[in-house]
Order: sequence, then C-alpha cells, then structure tokens
Amino acid sequence: MSQPQNKQKSRPPEAPGGGATVDQWLSWLELIHPTEIDLGLDRVLVVLRRLFRKKPAVRVVTVAGTNGKGSTVATLEALLQAAGRRTGAYTSPHLQKYNERIRIDGQDIDDAGLVCAFEKVEAARGSVTLTYFEFGTLAAFVALAEAGVQDWILEVGLGGRLDAVNVLDASLAIITSIDIDHVAFLGDNREVIGFEKAGILRPGIPAVVADVDAPRSVIQQAEAQKVALILGGRDYTIQEAREDSGDITTRLHVQEARFRLPSGPLPVQSVAAAVVAVRVLEPGLEKDVIETALCGVKVPGRFERLGRNPDLYVDVGHNPHAAGWLCKRLQALKGEDQKVFAVYAALADKDVEGVASAMAPVVDDWYLAGLDVPRGLDSVALWQRLESGSLFGKLHDGSSSPQVKAYSSVAAAISEAKANAGEKDIIIVFGSFFTVAEARTLLL
Repeated sequence: MSQPQNKQKSRPPEAPGGGATVDQWLSWLELIHPTEIDLGLDRVLVVLRRLFRKKPAVRVVTVAGTNGKGSTVATLEALLQAAGRRTGAYTSPHLQKYNERIRIDGQDIDDAGLVCAFEKVEAARGSVTLTYFEFGTLAAFVALAEAGVQDWILEVGLGGRLDAVNVLDASLAIITSIDIDHVAFLGDNREVIGFEKAGILRPGIPAVVADVDAPRSVIQQAEAQKVALILGGRDYTIQEAREDSGDITTRLHVQEARFRLPSGPLPVQSVAAAVVAVRVLEPGLEKDVIETALCGVKVPGRFERLGRNPDLYVDVGHNPHAAGWLCKRLQALKGEDQKVFAVYAALADKDVEGVASAMAPVVDDWYLAGLDVPRGLDSVALWQRLESGSLFGKLHDGSSSPQVKAYSSVAAAISEAKANAGEKDIIIVFGSFFTVAEARTLLL
C-alpha cells in the first residue's frame, strides 16, 4: 500500500519515462514535493488551468466530513447509476491498490488509464511542485474527463477549504459529519473545523449537511452564501420503527417521502445524506429504484465481515467519533454469551486514548498490534500511550478488567485472537486504513 512520506529533497528525481508502471509513478510522487501535506489551492489551480481551458461540462458533487465520506460517495454513486447516469468517483486513501481511488462507472481504473493520467499531469505542471495528493487529484480529474462520465463525485482528502479537490466548484456539496481529527491542520474544536469543511460550499448551490449538531460556523457560511441548505434533523430525519413482525427498521423522512434504509454495514447518516442528495440531482428517481439500489452498496473496509465462526469484522475507523459508531454497531450484535476481541493498530498522530475509551464499553480483550509504516505506532508505544492514560483499568464496563496483549504485527494479533475466540464470539480489527489493508491481505 503506497502512501506518501515526508521527504526532504532539494532536487527531485526525473519523472518516470515511457513504459513506467503505476508503482514507479507512485514512488516518484512521494519525492517531488518537500512535504507530505501542504494545504493551499494556488499550485493546483495553476496546473488545473493548463489541463482544462474551461471547467469540464459535468456535474460535480463534493463530499467533505470527518467520517462517513467514503460511504456517502459509494451510495450516491450507486443511486446515480440507478438513475442511468455515468459516474466517476474519486476517494482516498486506498486500501491495497492506488487504482481504488478512481472509479469509472463503479469500476477501479486500470493501470493504463492511471499512467496516462499521471503523464498528462506531469506534462502540464512544468516547474510547479505538487504534493502526492495534489498530483493524484489532478490525475483523477484527467481520468474522469477522458472517460466522459456525467457526474464527478469527489471526496475531500483533508478539511475542505484548502483541499485540492476544492479547486472545482461543486454543483452540490455534502458535509457528512464534523468532529475532531487532524488537529495540526484543521484546529482543535468543532467550530474551527466546521469552518474549514464549509469551504466546499458555493453561493446558491444546494448542500446537504448530515450532522444533526452542525457547528454554527457551518450554518453561518451557508447563510452568508445563500446556500440552499438541507440540514439533517431539521429538513429530514432518520427514525427507527418496529414493524408488525417485530423487526426494527430504519426509515428516512424527507418532505413527504419515506424511504426504508438497509441495516447494512454503512453509517445510516451517510446513506441518508446520499438519498437526500440524489433527490435534488434526480428528482424523478422512483422510490423503489432508490431502495433497491441501496441494498447493494458495500464499501471495503467499512464494518466489512471477513470471517465466520467466529465472526471477524474490519473497520477503518481511526478517531473517537468513528470508534463511537463502531462500538454501537458491535453492541447491537453482541449477545450475552459473546465476547468481543479487539485487534487495534494505529498511527502515532491519532487520538488512540480517545479511540480506546470510545470502544471500551464493548471490548472484552485487547490485542494491540504494531504498524510498520510511516507514522505507525509499534505495539509497545501503543501500549504505553494507553497505559499512561490509565485506560487499562477502565476499558470495560464489566466487573473485571479486560485482558490486554501486544503483538508485533496485525497478522500476529489476528492469529492469536482467532485462537482464543470461541465460535460465537466477535473479532473486530480496526484503527487505520493500514490496519485493515494488512488484515484484508491476510484474510482474503
């Protein structure tokens, strides 16, 4: 799994020549800019204008948020395809292959198309330096334009206002959730972070904000720009109801319409936001078509089941907000005679104490694992961070403290958890895209 690293190079190497592979391009992309993250739109705009003399004649949907972006993109992608539209999607990061970041009509881009897009960006950039993400974002725009799709669904990488994706004006914007993450870049409170994410809004365009407790900064930005705001909890609601059969179903209420939402692995707020958005984009799309399309949406790494007896799930959740959602999903599954074994591995710049606390109510035993990647925590460092916060004594609501063990790798932790879990128990592997990538490589 190729990911950008912080590199200091006074003179970047020459670009890959003809016949270079995707991996050769990705290795080179890690070296062409002094820092991994360098927020700002000026450099990207210069190269964008060289690539496109005018804005592509497509419909652009920009999706920002702390969590739930990938699920919203995938759901909206499926709904627009059900409406007969040709779609392109751009998401990040990837799990196992960079090609996953760019989808054409639901299919990952092939190597030839990706390399061609890289070559065109390199030819256009001249002396402008671009980060790994900026270069990849422009390459995604090129690939989607070459494919001739009608709708571009673009996931913001970090924040919103200064993210490379935001160089294109959205036809419709979606903000999924707002919580604390990436503090060094976005700030340490929801109001400041909300302002950054509201940077994807444009005057007069429709926007869906799924966070029912949206910061005032988001509302103020929407009002100032006269955005046609559709706000979760105000303009649409999500409700659970008990059917005559006794089953609990989730329904979306928006204006006069009612939609049954699937009880699948994706966050219901993300699914609902996509439904609300498609009603704006394709108002004639029928209810039964929407509900049928929703049933087929899956996102690798989002509460994905990769094993049975015991059930084994993986989830990319890496901040307290995501961990809180994951905890509730597991609590809904866990029976009185079941235990939950958590395999947890994380990056050093994440709030591991907050994540562990959010998962505490459902976890019986912890298997801490090391991540041998840039910014990855080894298992000893992870243990020390959790121990220093006095979390080991309060990680579980039961009468006894949980067992906590450490392993050098995700694979080793999974192997031990599987050996100790009973057939009825649950294993959850989570904490990072890297964590899930290693698990999927092992288990698939």
